[in-house]
Amino acid sequence: MNPAQRKQPRAIVVGGSLGGLFAANLLARGGWDVEIFERTPEALTGRGAGIVTHPELFQALAAAGVTVDDSIGVRVDSRVTLARDGAAVSARELPQTLTAWGKMYDVLGRAFPGAYRTGASVAAVASHADHAEVTLQDGSTHRADIVIAADGFRSGLREQLLPSAQLEYAGYIAWRGLVDEARLSPATHAAIFERFAFCLPPHEQILGYPVAGDDNSTVPGHRRYNFVWYRATRDDELADLLTDAGGKCWTTGIPPGLIRADVRADMEHAAATLLAPQFAEVVARTAQPLFQPIYDLTVPRMAFGRVALLGDAAFVARPHCGMGVTKAAGDAAALARALAAHPCAETALAAYSDERVQVGQAVVEHARHLGAYMQAQLKSEQDREMAERYRTPEAVMRETAVSRQF
Repeated sequence: MNPAQRKQPRAIVVGGSLGGLFAANLLARGGWDVEIFERTPEALTGRGAGIVTHPELFQALAAAGVTVDDSIGVRVDSRVTLARDGAAVSARELPQTLTAWGKMYDVLGRAFPGAYRTGASVAAVASHADHAEVTLQDGSTHRADIVIAADGFRSGLREQLLPSAQLEYAGYIAWRGLVDEARLSPATHAAIFERFAFCLPPHEQILGYPVAGDDNSTVPGHRRYNFVWYRATRDDELADLLTDAGGKCWTTGIPPGLIRADVRADMEHAAATLLAPQFAEVVARTAQPLFQPIYDLTVPRMAFGRVALLGDAAFVARPHCGMGVTKAAGDAAALARALAAHPCAETALAAYSDERVQVGQAVVEHARHLGAYMQAQLKSEQDREMAERYRTPEAVMRETAVSRQF
C-alpha cells in the first residue's frame, strides 16, 4: 500500500518478540505507523536462547535498519562430533555465525521507531471492510488498517481464527541451557567452545555452540555456550516433567525456576552417564536449564481479510533446521513486499499468505525429516533401526541448522 496515496496507513502488531519486531521495523520503514502490543508487563529482555543465523536473516536485519557487523554474534568455522569418551569422531569445515535471542531483541528493539506497549494483552481480533480491530483484555478496542498476529507458537489469535489448527507433540523434548564461557574448564573450552559441536549417544542427540554473553558481549572470555539436548519422552513422562513441586502441571510449559529438583538431578545424572564429558560439564555448569516439548504446527492459510499470521503463530517447526527466527524474518519481508505491491490491504495479505504458506510447509517438513530419528525412539524396533541408518555424524553435521532455499 502506497502511503503517498492517502493518510499514513496504520498497523498493529500483536506480539513483541522477534517476529513482531521484524514486521514492525519493516513496515515502519515502508511508511506505516506501527504499534506493537506485547502482553508481558515488561520488555522481553534477558532471554538468552541461542539462534543460528542464515544469509536470509542478515538480509532482513539490514532491511530493518540494523547494522550487521561482527558484534551481531560469534563466528565459528567448523563442526565436530564427539564420542562418549570425548574424542572427535568426525569434523567438517562450515563457517557460521551464532547469536542469541537477547542480542537480536536488543538490536531490533533499538531500531524500531514506533510505540511498543507492554502489558497489552489482546483478547480478540476482527477484520472489517475498511479496518481491522483488536480488543484488549481491559475491554478497550484499537483500530488499524491491518493487524499482524505475531503472538508466538501458542497464539491466541490463531486459536480464534483457526481453532482446528493444533500443536502436535513430536514425542521428545529439548533441554536447553547457557553456561558462561569463564565457567568452562580449559580442556572443555579448547575442545568445543570455538565450534558447533555434536554428540550422538544412543536414542539421543545434543548440540552446542557459542553465543553472546551478558550485555550481549561477543568479547572472548565474556561469551556463553548454548546447548540443546533432545530426549525421547512419552506423554505420561512429559506430564510428570511439567509438574512442579506443588503438584501443578504446567501444560503450556513449566517456568524454569519451577522445574523440580529431582527432575533436574535426573537430567544431570543422564548427562554424566550418556554424554561426552565436555557436554556433561556444560550441562552441569549451567545455572538454570530449561526444557521445551517439541511440536509441529501447520496452517492452511495466513491471511484473514485484514489480519495476518506471522512466524510461529502460523507454522511451528522443530528446531533442528535452525530456521525459526529466519522464517519469521522472511515472513516479515514478504509481508512488507506484498503491502508495497498491492494498494488493497486484503489483496496484499492474500498474496503474502499464498507465498509464505508454501515456505512454512516446506520448513516444517524439512524439520520433521531432521527430527525423524528422535521421533522414532518411541516407536517400534524396526522404526528405530531405519532411523538409525540416517544418523551418521557426517549426515547430522551436514544437515542440522544449515540454510537451504525453501
